[in-house]
Parts: sequence; C-alpha cells; structure tokens
Amino acid sequence: MSSETTIVVADDHPLFRGALRGAVGAMLPEARIVEASGLDALTALLDREDEVDLILLDLTMPGVQGFSGLIYLRAQHPAIPVVIVSANEDPVVIRRALDFGAAGFIPKSLDIDEIGEAIRQVLAGGTWAPPDIALSASEDKETADLMRRLATLTPQQVRVLMMLSEGLLNKQIAYELSVSEATVKAHVSAILQKLGVESRTQAVIASSRIGATLKPPAGVA
Repeated sequence: MSSETTIVVADDHPLFRGALRGAVGAMLPEARIVEASGLDALTALLDREDEVDLILLDLTMPGVQGFSGLIYLRAQHPAIPVVIVSANEDPVVIRRALDFGAAGFIPKSLDIDEIGEAIRQVLAGGTWAPPDIALSASEDKETADLMRRLATLTPQQVRVLMMLSEGLLNKQIAYELSVSEATVKAHVSAILQKLGVESRTQAVIASSRIGATLKPPAGVA
C-alpha cells in the first residue's frame, strides 16, 4: 500500500482506538492514522481531510445511533469505504450493515492479526465479514423496503431524523444544525415522504425498528 494511505478510526473508547491503531500500524506501518471520538469530530475531520482511504466506524459513539452514522457517511462521502467495527455480532446486524453500504464488518472480538487482514482486504477493494456468518438470509419485504427508503435520505435529513428520535423539537434541531425552523420543517416533510409515513412519531418508530436510530423516548409525539 502507498505511504499516502489515510485511515480514520472512529470510536469513543480510547483503549480500543489504540488497539485498532496497533492493528493497522502492524500491517501498514507507513499508514497515517487519525482518530475521532464522535460523529461531530468525524465530520469535521472529513471536511478538512482531502483524501481518506478508509473509515473504521463504531456503531455506538456520541452522535451515532445504530446504523445512522453509516447511512450518513454513505450519503455524505460515498467514495470512502466504511467498515463497521463493533462488539455486536448479531448476524442480522452484520447483514444490515452490509446492506446499508458498509464495505465490511469486523467484530471487536477478533484478534489483531484477523483485524489487520480484514482491513487489508477492504483496502484492496474487497469486502469482509466474519466467515461463519450466513449472509444469504434475506430481509422480509417490508424491512427491505424501509432500508431502501432510509438509504435515499440526504446527509442532513439523516441528522434531522437522529434528532427527532432524541425527542428534539424543530427549534432545537434548527439551533443544533444552525439552520432556520423552516428548513427543519422542510427536512421533516421530506423524511416523511421518503419513508412513506405520516408523522414524526411513525418515522422514528420505523427507523428504530431496524436499528437505524435509537428507540424513541417515552412521550415522543
């Protein structure tokens, strides 16, 4: 691999970021490794980095809810491969991550050598998933349709949907995203249309059902 290879490790646990840095460094000693501990830090990093070859993304860190971070990155930075690195080894989760566009899924239980080999395979243009996971099982029609609809959301619409699932009001979302309330309302309307639902609550429940966002807090209306 070229000495220009840049790999981003996005995980909120410093010890595991260190372990991944070690795995990558052992395989690609000339690689440049940069770290992010949350989605905001990751998006800021990607805005200032000209060329990133791979993102190693945890499913649970600040700003990321289920597959929302992956969906956001695939929409905002479609040219950068994303590999999920997670303690969750549920076959359904692994399959859905790949269906949402992940280039690979690395369980955190793998040893350093196995993690390094998985990363090598993805950097070479391939995909990687645990060999003992049956990836041929298909989703039911309703779930598959919802996943397809979620994948059509723009990056900003994904951020709005995440905030809706946290129970934030339009004015709070507008403040967080530095946009007008009218813009937020337009995003919400587009989200409802794309997901084929009639209310914010239905949108949040639908996306949480397949792990795309958090389960809605009690009292979300």
